[in-house]
Amino acid sequence: MSDAEATAEARRIIAEAYRPVRQMPTAYRDDAPLPAYGTTPPVPQPDSRIVPPWAAGTAVAGIGVGAACVGIGCGVWLACQGFAAVTLTSVLFLTLPIAAVAAVATAIGSAARSIRATHTTTHHHYAGPVRQENNTITAPAYGLIARNRNELNR
Repeated sequence: MSDAEATAEARRIIAEAYRPVRQMPTAYRDDAPLPAYGTTPPVPQPDSRIVPPWAAGTAVAGIGVGAACVGIGCGVWLACQGFAAVTLTSVLFLTLPIAAVAAVATAIGSAARSIRATHTTTHHHYAGPVRQENNTITAPAYGLIARNRNELNR
């Protein structure tokens, strides 16, 4: 191979290696009408949580009230260190009204939040094939010590 042929071949190989690659789309919307039978479009699946939002908010508020009461109780205990007869009972009696006020405030806030009807829903957009089959699972459990026998009926 001559120098001219080698140079031409090298240029061809380099040009082929650095040629831009055609980009493929990762997803697209197919606007074609759906067939009468076959695969089905994605089904909306609403977000159903086990714990309602108001209950989770009340739990978080309860944790906050508990932490605040511990902090206030420690502060009162430290302030009472100078007194001669500071006992755990006296510190509890000092912080009990503060904890009661905090619990009442949490209950009022929870009631106010439940009165205000705010429904939060999450909307998901699913893309991809969906298989819909009517599968039923039979899980009989008999006797004192039950043995799990799941049977998939199609």
